[in-house]
Amino acid sequence: MARISGVTIPDGKQVHVALTYVYGIGPKTSVDILSAAKVEPTVRVKDLTDSEISRIQDFINESYTVEGELHRVVVGNIKRLKDINSYRGLRHQGNLPSRGQRTRTNARTRRGKKLTVGGTAKKAPSKT
Repeated sequence: MARISGVTIPDGKQVHVALTYVYGIGPKTSVDILSAAKVEPTVRVKDLTDSEISRIQDFINESYTVEGELHRVVVGNIKRLKDINSYRGLRHQGNLPSRGQRTRTNARTRRGKKLTVGGTAKKAPSKT
């Protein structure tokens, strides 16, 4: 099992796919890292040598912000938006979509499960 930036990447996958398991590395970045570290992208993780793993790790450390540090940066940016009471910050505070999506319908992923509010149905006439 190879560990890169504190993440155990899967052994059976090709390196260019396995690197995307690290937070902050996508498919394009993964290929760029492997070309800079001079590692074949299609080789399986279990077939990597220790020197190849260390080259990949060194290049990631010097060129990219990943995992915990990237999480801290993102959380800090959101906190800054909330502190200055910007529109985006207010949307984050209210658990609403912050990138212009509609909320009249279809915001369920961000807003959570629908809660039915009682008292909206018309009352039946009572017999007196």
